[in-house]
Amino acid sequence: TPKTTCSRFESRFSRMNRVRARGNGRERAGVEWTPESPRATCLLLHGFMDAAERFDLVAPALAASGLRVIAPDLRGFGDSDRVRGGGYYHFPDYVADVDALVREPCFVVGHSMGGTVATLYAGARPERVKRLAVLEGVGPIDHRAEDAPLRMAKWLDDLGKKLDAPPMTEEDAMRRLAAAHPRVPREVLASRLPLLARRADDGWTWRYDPLHKTTSPMPFFADVFRAFAARAACPVLYVSGGALGWRVPDEAARLAAFAHVTHVDLPDAGHMMHWTAPAALADALIAFFAAND
Repeated sequence: TPKTTCSRFESRFSRMNRVRARGNGRERAGVEWTPESPRATCLLLHGFMDAAERFDLVAPALAASGLRVIAPDLRGFGDSDRVRGGGYYHFPDYVADVDALVREPCFVVGHSMGGTVATLYAGARPERVKRLAVLEGVGPIDHRAEDAPLRMAKWLDDLGKKLDAPPMTEEDAMRRLAAAHPRVPREVLASRLPLLARRADDGWTWRYDPLHKTTSPMPFFADVFRAFAARAACPVLYVSGGALGWRVPDEAARLAAFAHVTHVDLPDAGHMMHWTAPAALADALIAFFAAND
């Protein structure tokens, strides 16, 4: 089977295959779906407290359309390495990890936090992104400069707490998932649980570094995000999840910073659209990427 070279992940499997790559000083895990004769490569970047395998309801359709689909676990999530020795997780770290993977221009899709990472990458490396799809991922609420000292203080307080949680029962884990995603059907959450948590003899533990539960010390500034968006030279697709989705008040201004943006709304999908409306999402992405041909 021919191999493309957009990513340093190497695999020749046409089904979903777990893959690993080393770059930027640490080991990263991921999953890949590859058709027999891929016409292009698509990189999927997951959101906060998510993992690569949870694109499993969308990626097979993208692969069937002729795309080699690669989804990495971002640092500190899933099976990728966690930071050590006083390190932390900042947006530039995720962007650097993406840059360490990408070798040539490809399609990039980012959900939630992954959409912000994808936009920052497209602004920093516009020549590397052929088309960008952002799934409710234009960043968190805009902060003020005066928020910075308070966030830093909260972060320092968080670092002094015990972050590791004891193992949970399966029902406990399901309750926490349901509390975090109250509008997602329970059967969908049940299918996601094994991709988000590990089961051992003493119970379930989440597949993310507990350090992610701390308050980030760095404020998010929308004007900085808009500056990166303005440098993304490629066509952009923004997908929202309707009234149940997660939208920032200044969403329109952030989207207006992109030079070439199309907006598709999935009315009943909500924020976790790759779980709740995977077929509709895949159709929107396939049509968007096919327009490049």
